[in-house]
Amino acid sequence: QAVSDKALGSLMLLVASVVFVYYTTWALVLPFLPPDNAVHQYFLPREWAVRIPALILLLGLSAVGAFVSTVMIREGRKR
Repeated sequence: QAVSDKALGSLMLLVASVVFVYYTTWALVLPFLPPDNAVHQYFLPREWAVRIPALILLLGLSAVGAFVSTVMIREGRKR
């Protein structure tokens, strides 16, 4: 049996909440903690807090651009 919409929505909300808390802690809280704090071992280096969202944005914009271009090419062929 397929997963119900409610269960899938709950899982997606849980994953989004965990990612939000992790990233917020990583980007906004960690800079105020001393470098020798044990919490730092659970996070990537801070430059990745900028690189990862930039890469995700680049991939997302590329996907949207590819979709729009394929739609435009198909519509051009129909005419």
